[in-house]
Amino acid sequence: MIGRKRVHVVVYGRVQGVFFRDFTRKEAERLCLKGWVRNCRDGTVEAVIEGNADNVAEMLHWLHHGPPAARVDEVVIRQEQPVDSEVSFVVRY
Repeated sequence: MIGRKRVHVVVYGRVQGVFFRDFTRKEAERLCLKGWVRNCRDGTVEAVIEGNADNVAEMLHWLHHGPPAARVDEVVIRQEQPVDSEVSFVVRY
């Protein structure tokens, strides 16, 4: 899995009610990434992103800004070992 990367992220700010999950899914699909995104009860958005390391880096850059109506205050990133178990990028509920 050379060149692959997997990260677990939590995004803080005004990130719910602004289509953050849908925009995240679309951006991940554009970058051919796998994983998931979901809203959390505490008002954050959580995601697991896996794929080509350069594309993951581009996605992380995007997450620091999010969609137009969002306000991202902080993105906490935790590196994980790639597992290649995801088949696509989905919104979890």
